[in-house]
Amino acid sequence: MRSQKFFLPIVILIALGVFMFLDGFYTVGEQEQAVITMFGNIVRTDTAGLYFKIPFIQQVNIVDMTTHGTGIGYKVDRAGRNVAQSEESVMITSDFNFVNIDFYLEYKVSDPVAYLYNSDNPENILRNMLLSCIRGTVADYPVDEVITTGKNEIQVSVREKLTAMLAASNIGLQCVNLTVQDAEPPTEKIIQAFKEVETARQARETMINSAKKYQSEQLPLAEAKADQIIQKAEAVKSARIAEANGQTARFNNMYEEYKAYPLITKQRLFYEALEEVLPDAKVIITDGTSEKLLLLDPSDRQVGKF
Repeated sequence: MRSQKFFLPIVILIALGVFMFLDGFYTVGEQEQAVITMFGNIVRTDTAGLYFKIPFIQQVNIVDMTTHGTGIGYKVDRAGRNVAQSEESVMITSDFNFVNIDFYLEYKVSDPVAYLYNSDNPENILRNMLLSCIRGTVADYPVDEVITTGKNEIQVSVREKLTAMLAASNIGLQCVNLTVQDAEPPTEKIIQAFKEVETARQARETMINSAKKYQSEQLPLAEAKADQIIQKAEAVKSARIAEANGQTARFNNMYEEYKAYPLITKQRLFYEALEEVLPDAKVIITDGTSEKLLLLDPSDRQVGKF
């Protein structure tokens, strides 16, 4: 009985040891890579083959390294039919037209460590990057080229931009190939929306042209009026300067006369001031002792006595 009691735990321990030993082995396929972590730190990366890890301590994350494909602008339903997704496929061109354009992207994991730990959802980031590249590229081409001759050039340009963005973001994915599936005019609903946009654009152009016409009409008038004001101001300026120069010259002459004959000059200035102040009055000048009267008005020749 005692031997049986000891035998059962030993068997359990042996079985547990065998299970842990066998659980430590793992296999990596030909198109896979394994990232081994321990306590949150990356230990190594394994390629195809049989490997062993420390059970319950080391974790294995298998990453599929095969090429995957996804459609941009459409999705495949359960019946295998392509269903358009207008929120992705409708683009605006350089001549302000709309176009439905679909792409097919082939991609794969280039760095399993970056793929697992540098972002939460690398596939979603890749899709958003691709949409940004497509919109930016299609906007550089007119609608006729997008639908006809420009497809190859567009897909090459989009692929180059996407490759550069993936290298800069380091999310562990790479673009294998990118092709334009289809490009066609949008649906009737989109066409109607485009017509409304085009009508608004034409109205804007009409308003701009009207404003330019008004500007071309009013600007010469304003410039002519400004020239007239400037010329008038220059004339007033010249007249004021000439008048000031004349008064200055007159004052200087008067000053010279004053220096030569101060008394006579004072009297003459006095008489002229009276003549200006009392133009209609008859002024008689006397020295207070003479019996002769001197009339200021030269037209009045009468001379009297006191």
